[in-house]
Amino acid sequence: MCGIVAYIGPKDATAFLLEGLQRLEYRGYDSAGIAVTGKTGGLKVCKTKGRVADLAAAVPARFKGATGIGHTRWATHGVPSDANAHPHLDNAERIAVVHNGIIENAEELRAKLSADGAVFRSETDTETLSHLIAAHLGEGTDLEDAVRSALKKVVGTYGIAVLDATQPDRIVVARNGSPIVLGLGEKEMFVASDVAALVRYTRQVVHLEDGELAVVKADGFRTFTEDARTVTRQPSTVDWEIDSYDTAGHEHYLHKEIHEQPASVERTLGGRLDERFSTAHLGGLNLDARELREIRRVKILGCGSAYYAGEMGAQLIEELARIPAHSEPASEFRYRNPVIEADTLYIAVSQSGETYDTLAAVQEIKRKGGRVLGVVNTVGSAIARECDGGIYLHAGPEISVASTKAFTSTVIAFALLALHFGRIHDLSPADGRRIVAGLKALPGQIREILAEEEKIAALAAEYAKHEGMMFIGRVRGFPVAREGAQKLKEISYVHAEAYPASELKHGPLALINPDLPTVALVPDDELLDKNLTTLGEIKARAGRVLAVAHREVDTKLADHTVVVPRSEPELDPLLLNIPLQLLAYYAAVALGRDVDKPRNLAKSVTVE
Repeated sequence: MCGIVAYIGPKDATAFLLEGLQRLEYRGYDSAGIAVTGKTGGLKVCKTKGRVADLAAAVPARFKGATGIGHTRWATHGVPSDANAHPHLDNAERIAVVHNGIIENAEELRAKLSADGAVFRSETDTETLSHLIAAHLGEGTDLEDAVRSALKKVVGTYGIAVLDATQPDRIVVARNGSPIVLGLGEKEMFVASDVAALVRYTRQVVHLEDGELAVVKADGFRTFTEDARTVTRQPSTVDWEIDSYDTAGHEHYLHKEIHEQPASVERTLGGRLDERFSTAHLGGLNLDARELREIRRVKILGCGSAYYAGEMGAQLIEELARIPAHSEPASEFRYRNPVIEADTLYIAVSQSGETYDTLAAVQEIKRKGGRVLGVVNTVGSAIARECDGGIYLHAGPEISVASTKAFTSTVIAFALLALHFGRIHDLSPADGRRIVAGLKALPGQIREILAEEEKIAALAAEYAKHEGMMFIGRVRGFPVAREGAQKLKEISYVHAEAYPASELKHGPLALINPDLPTVALVPDDELLDKNLTTLGEIKARAGRVLAVAHREVDTKLADHTVVVPRSEPELDPLLLNIPLQLLAYYAAVALGRDVDKPRNLAKSVTVE
């Protein structure tokens, strides 16, 4: 989950390292540090508990070097502290290492290294790497050989960058389960765990694969495997502009990303709607119509919001294509020894494309001969490369930890997939036209909801005074309720629970009282009367109700109503979710939370 940056070239590395870490702070923000070296060798290190701004304030005025590495941390081993911040050094202060991932055999390595004389200064698993690499540096040994030898003894996941004070003309990086990207410049090279840190400086990037290392010098790079076999990696071009990574006048990235959804939905839909045949173009699936007709079941895997988007996707696939579909947490999937079926299509969902639990599930399915598609936002990511085909979201960079536009674009991608499946099966042309028209109308309808922002902000400030909230919905509405509760928990720290509205009287109704308001999803569909009955049960117990509906709900049943435009019934969940994003955002603002960087969380979860 941590952020890694590195630079080598003719300029001062410090400025790039600090700016790059600021752009990657959403990946971890409990401590940060940098190390630089010059042509004459010697390491300068500065690290501190806290945010990157704290690090920038602590860096001495004469802290310069042409080669450097930096890190912003999300704690796994050891509490946030100056000592546990990266980079970590060996005893001779010759080797500096920054690391993203988890070394599973760290305790075993630590015991052996300590017995050999290493003195540890931190509680981290990462520090074992600096001592281990140093132990393999003999007279005249190249840094890359020492790193390669050391990693053969490591069990776990890592993205690392290594600096040697006596070999300042190079940085060695390695990847296994945690992303490392090289950026190509003019007589200079950059390294990062995310292209967000690179786009101001270069558009040409190289993604390392798992099990690969690279020696990075100012004039180029060389990639190879752990057994010293040379591999060739061709650069790709980053599409996004630097402005995509700025707040663009918004107070928070989350606010900006909520408001970008009309445009991000248009990008996800772009070129994919076929009005002639009332279907969707999805060439990236790498499956023809005959192969798709052989699919008997769809299994969707994701974590957090990606899992809830998968639940909405499963509902769409079942309704439009009449194929059994189910979503489950990727983090649980491989541990239950799943049965992999030849006629089941597996779909992995991840905004970053690097979510470790989801990637591990993909690898388990592939190992057992299953077919996997990816629904991801990041081109060239690990999951995208591992899958047999899939759908890129094209939602644009999402910086805030809480997902909004990527979530919405994920559900759009599932709607396109369900439409494509359905028209190959038994969905009529008339129903296909209905869904196509509904999808085309969504950007404008989202703009209508965003125009009601002031009203939702006022309601959020009022409801945020409560210590907890209940979210309920039926059938299509239940995944929306789950995502709404997740958002509120993530960024406002208000306790929230989501239940199917039909289940309320089977236990959760005992919690209802004036201090536990309920957010109820009440679309004007075939279950409207049943939903209204549930609201009556809540009001009979003096519960407060905030309804999200297609029309004003009787004040005897709801204290407040947020009205959203009506779409096609299958697509209504997309619009019902938008007010819940604003509700969570403004509740967090009212409570003074750090909206973009909620406590204990990070954007890209690349560890188990």
